[in-house]
Amino acid sequence: MDTWWQTETGHPLISPLPGITKLKPGSATMPLPGIEADVVDESGKSVPKGGGGYLVLTKPWPAMMRTIYGDPDRFVQTYWSRFPGKYFAGDGCKRDKDGYYWLLGRVDDVMNVAGHRISTMEVESALVDHQKVAEAAVIGKAHEIKGQAICAFVSLKSGVDGSSALIDELKAHVAKKSARSPGPTRFFFAAELPKTRSGKIMRRLLRDIADGRALGDTTTLADPAVVAKLKEQYEE
Repeated sequence: MDTWWQTETGHPLISPLPGITKLKPGSATMPLPGIEADVVDESGKSVPKGGGGYLVLTKPWPAMMRTIYGDPDRFVQTYWSRFPGKYFAGDGCKRDKDGYYWLLGRVDDVMNVAGHRISTMEVESALVDHQKVAEAAVIGKAHEIKGQAICAFVSLKSGVDGSSALIDELKAHVAKKSARSPGPTRFFFAAELPKTRSGKIMRRLLRDIADGRALGDTTTLADPAVVAKLKEQYEE
């Protein structure tokens, strides 16, 4: 069961209702009663069912954040300026012909690979669909010809060892599950992925590792040692 929400929203906003909503694996299904959501294009116009764009919320709700403490201008700029009068969380979304919402991940987590815009979530979903994969995080690494190349950090299930044969197997699986994606060109197997204490994978740190930059702020990590081990492995 998938849900969509943020710390800023106070509670889940798009989620199936137990025993009522018919599930579609991978979809957060429909907005909860009282939540007014939409999918809009670059100009802020609603996209017809079957199309994709940006997820927005068009009406306020009781648990929403009201401002950023001490910085109200930043609150308006971050959440309300992209589409005036609409709350924009920064997520891409598609809505199928039945009106179900399919989250595509952060718009800043969309990779540009040889002119093709590919969501990190699209590739990650294909990877975790493989029976030997427990978790996966995908980032775009700078590439002098393609613009970006797909780099995958993968945690395998207990008892499974990473190998070149498994990499070939995962590449073929991604190609089968995600026809639009050229698939990862580089794989790193890791016992754990860097996560915040609330369980979110920090792709920002993975991008720092892949591009050879100094690591950004790691104070919110549940276990800072995880990213240190990954950095060491990447530089080998």
